[in-house]
Amino acid sequence: MTDIFEANRARLHGVAFRMLGSLTEADDAVQETWLRLSHADTREVANLGGWLTTVVARICLDMLRARAARREQVMEADPPEPPAASDPEREALLADAVGLALLVVLDTLEPAERLAFVLHDLFGVAFDEIAPIVGRSPAAARQLASRARRRVQGAPAAREPAVARQQAVIERFLAALRAGDVEALIAVLDPNFVATGPGVERTGELQDARAWASRAIQNARGARAARLALVDGSVGLVVAPRGKLLRALLFEVAGDRVARVDVLAAPEQLAALQIAVLE
Repeated sequence: MTDIFEANRARLHGVAFRMLGSLTEADDAVQETWLRLSHADTREVANLGGWLTTVVARICLDMLRARAARREQVMEADPPEPPAASDPEREALLADAVGLALLVVLDTLEPAERLAFVLHDLFGVAFDEIAPIVGRSPAAARQLASRARRRVQGAPAAREPAVARQQAVIERFLAALRAGDVEALIAVLDPNFVATGPGVERTGELQDARAWASRAIQNARGARAARLALVDGSVGLVVAPRGKLLRALLFEVAGDRVARVDVLAAPEQLAALQIAVLE
């Protein structure tokens, strides 16, 4: 039994991390799966690997539902900080490997949608097996995954040729920010560049590209955690350490330059955004 569990541990952890978006919680879910296995009579279980996947999925679903209930009870005034991790560096690497933008989108899904999408689209579990976990019919489980897939991939209208042009400009913007190169950043900004966001100015706007670029370079600690994503149908940046959304940058692109950037950090602003993975 121990050998079978260890042979499935990596898969179970992969399911749990994508479901929960937290290394610590994923470790807890896998440990709970082992405890349930050790106390279960599995002599008549034909596919123990599938049984373990079902168990860890149920555990994660319960954890997600409990998390959603806590969110409804507690309204935070400040942007949420990522949860404490036993190994932040390992969690950051794992989140980056999975895809920070994907984790951000998954975090916006309902628990049942997230489970159906993760199990079917990412791990190939049949809807007949997913249905009992979420308490729905196979057809309803398919619909859950389909809705989640549309959220992850974004609306078809976003797949326009303009997206490629936007992406190229914003990639230059991000590269300059990460390199700390003020001149390269200014070169990406339109002469009539406008910025809005926390700490920009009393008016909330700044039209001096050089002043904004210098300030942005000085405060670019989060640039390493920034990733491109579709934000409300256009290419933007999400700042999401270990997959937990803290800021989003929305852009207006004019030609091959950035004409405007809006930095959003308030929880209510972030919650209203439609974020999708940029392929």
